[in-house]
Amino acid sequence: MFEHPLLVAFLARHGPAPFHPHPVPRRDPFVVLAESIVAQQLSGKAAEALTARLWRRVEPRPEAVAQLPLEALRQVGLSWAKAQALRDLSAKAQEGLLEGLEALEDEAVKERLLRIRGVGPWTAEMFLMFGLGRPDVWPVGDLGLRRAAKALFGVEGEALAAFGEPFRPYRSHLAWYLWRSLD
Repeated sequence: MFEHPLLVAFLARHGPAPFHPHPVPRRDPFVVLAESIVAQQLSGKAAEALTARLWRRVEPRPEAVAQLPLEALRQVGLSWAKAQALRDLSAKAQEGLLEGLEALEDEAVKERLLRIRGVGPWTAEMFLMFGLGRPDVWPVGDLGLRRAAKALFGVEGEALAAFGEPFRPYRSHLAWYLWRSLD
C-alpha cells in the first residue's frame, strides 16, 4: 500500500490509520461536526468530557439541539461562541447542507462546511479525515501536527506543507501517525 519507507515504519509501529473513503459517512455528519466544534482548542480528554455532558443533556440530532436554549448549551460548559456554532450547525443541517457530502471533492466539502458558524479550515479538515475517511488531507494548521513534525523531523512553519507532498495520496495517514507519536 505505502511506498514511502517512513509510512511503512509508522504502520509497523502504530498499525493501520483509520482512513478509507466510504460511499457513505461512517458516522452521522452532524454528530462529527458538533463534536469537532466542541473539541476546538481543547485537549482530547477535555473535549471527550464536554461532549459526553452535551449528549447526556440533548439527543445528538439537529432538531433536538436546535430546540435547546443557548443558555442550556452554556450550562453544559460550552462557550457562548460554541453554543452559537452548534445552533447554526443544527439549522444548516436541517436545511440540508450536510446531505451528499460523501459524493463531493474535498474542496467542495470544505466550501460547504465553511458556511457554518464556528467551522473553519481545521474543523473542515478533521471532518474530511474522520467523518468521510479521506486519505489525503494534510492539516498544516493543526498544532499537534506542527509539534510532532518539529520534534521528529525539525520541520516547522511554511516548510510543513512541502514536507507532506511526498506522502500523497496518504497525507491523512501521515498526520495520524504524527499525532500518535505525541501519545
